Amino acid sequence: MPRLRFSGACIAATVLALACGGEQPASDTATATPPSSPSTSGAQTPDAGRKVITIEMTTDEKGVNKFSPANFEAHRGDVLRFTLVTGVHNVHFLADSNPPGVALPPASDLLQLPGQTVDIKVTWPEGKYYFQCDPHALLGMIGRLEVEDD
Repeated sequence: MPRLRFSGACIAATVLALACGGEQPASDTATATPPSSPSTSGAQTPDAGRKVITIEMTTDEKGVNKFSPANFEAHRGDVLRFTLVTGVHNVHFLADSNPPGVALPPASDLLQLPGQTVDIKVTWPEGKYYFQCDPHALLGMIGRLEVEDD
């Protein structure tokens, strides 16, 4: 009986082909479901005398992914509203890049539809906090928030 030998490339191509599965036929019972809400907390309201700071998440025509603004200041009680303009992005305040012992929000879901938002209320002490888009951090989609004292 002959012995079969498969190269790594052959196995990878087979797995990829099986995983993709091709296009599925339309089903009469299939309905489009909207993506899940990117934030379980929903829209946030700033504290009295505080404001909403909008940070746009974009991919431009050259494929550059960025937060705009990428560096900004806020106060406790402000709300950071990360808003998807173009592309597919999330926001993540990594624990290992920020002051220890601060309760940071978890990474958001990926935003996929223009206009989707993630609201984060600033509750942290004075200091510098760094955030990123997980899929695009190595491409430079990072930002810095400076929380100022009242």
